[in-house]
Formats: sequence, structure tokens, C-alpha cells
Amino acid sequence: MMTSHASHTENATAGSPEYVSGVLNYLADKDQHPVSYNFKPPPGVPARTGTYAKFTVPIHSARAILGQLSLDRQGFAVTRQDSAVANFYDADEVRRVYYPEVERMVREFTGAVKVHVFDHNVRSRPMAKRRENGAQEPVKVAHNDYTLKSGPQRVRDLIPDEADALLKNRFAVINVWRPIRGPVQESPLAVCDARSMVQDDFVKHVLKYRDRDGEVYSVAYNPNHKWYYIPNQQKEEVLLLKCYDSDGRRARFTAHSAFEDPSSPPDAAPRESVEVRTLVFFAPEAAA
Repeated sequence: MMTSHASHTENATAGSPEYVSGVLNYLADKDQHPVSYNFKPPPGVPARTGTYAKFTVPIHSARAILGQLSLDRQGFAVTRQDSAVANFYDADEVRRVYYPEVERMVREFTGAVKVHVFDHNVRSRPMAKRRENGAQEPVKVAHNDYTLKSGPQRVRDLIPDEADALLKNRFAVINVWRPIRGPVQESPLAVCDARSMVQDDFVKHVLKYRDRDGEVYSVAYNPNHKWYYIPNQQKEEVLLLKCYDSDGRRARFTAHSAFEDPSSPPDAAPRESVEVRTLVFFAPEAAA
């Protein structure tokens, strides 16, 4: 069952502070041009460049405004979705069962005419350290997954035969993020209200692959940024993040980062989460 916005239970909100003071890693200097290699770089070339600085910022609870959140205003929103997936660490089951669930949910939530689900990650710090289940660690750097260039390029890479026609109309890249187990208390995800950001806050970060270059945005600190998270996020509470929108009149990017929640109990279970990436295409009148 899916509704347009998440309803939340009393146990999810009980004792949740209005905000916490969280430490986020920002790019230290926006004049940097970070580069990361996803393979062994040439001799003498560092695998990663770019320096980051820690900033302590208020990270507000989004629970009081869940029903007011909009992908087109704040750049993120929350919906409620049950899933038939038995094991999110079974990549074949996720593709077979969860991808169609996500495709239907995103299409209904956004009013899109076409949704293309193309990728997913599972995250768990201890599993990543043990190299189990293909898990990765939570990313504790403020970033956005696509840039003005790499958003459209992803369409050309993944749907080459239809790309020219699809790119004539509005499209977005939306990530669908949910806990595998709840509540999330360790390394929750913080997201930044798109209205509190300007384009100059986003700095191109080149990702080097053997066969291509990709781009993401690192994020430079701006005291105007307003960050949110969902305290004690439950597994049915699904967070949608807009990582690109071709329509500049709407929220285009959603900076996000995992962080250590100082209000979480010391024995909190490690966060386990799954994120799915989607290309979302709209009818011509949706851009009017």
C-alpha cells in the first residue's frame, strides 16, 4: 500500500529532538576541482584529490513537515511503501521485485509518463568492512549524485536509442532511499533544503572510470544551508531525493550526507539501507 506522504507512528516521533547538532564534511575550498579514480591511477597521480572540512550545523527533524515536503520545492519528499522483497541483499531479487515496485511508486508519486530504474546500492558499515553482501559504507561527505552535464549524459548512456526524444521534454533523476531495517539511528541521512542553496555551492567532482568520465557535485559550505533528517526512520518510510532536474524553475539538486546523530543511543544498531536510482520522464505539458 502506498500513500502520497508518509504517516508516522508515535514510537518514531517519541523523544525526537527538534534538531540536533551534526558534523558534516564540506569541500574546504570551492576553487578546488576534485578528481577520484575508480581504478588504479597512472604512476604519480593521486587516487583522490580535494580536501574537506568539518562543520557543525543544526540538522532539523523533518517529522513535523513531512506532509509539506515537495520534490519541486525542497528537493526531497517522503512517502510510505511496503515491499514484497524478502532479502534486500539478494541483488537478483531486488532487480526482479523491488525495481518494479519503485518504478510504479515513483510514477504515481511524480505523475511521470516513464520511469527507468537502473541501479541500486546497499549500505552497512560493518558489512562493508567485512566485504559482505556487496555492501558499501554510508557516505559522510556532502554531495549530489549528478551535475548539469552528467544528468543528461546518464540518459544517453542508458537509453541511447530513445535519448534524443526523451531529452526534448523535462526529466529528472530521483534516488529512492529506504532503511532495510528500522529504526535508523546510526548514520542517518541528512538532506539539504534546495531553497537554501545556490548553484555556486555545487563544485564539479570528476569520477574517472576506465572507459568514461562521470561527474558528481561536492558541496561548499554556506551558512544559509538548512539541513533535515528523519529521526528513527522506519523501513516503510521511503525518502525520495531529486539529484537532477532539467527544469531550472524547480529544485534541481538535493545535497545529502550521512552523519553521526548525537541523540542516538550508544548501542544503536548499524544503519542498513538501500537506494535505487531512477530516470524520470514527464509529458511535454509538465514543463509548462
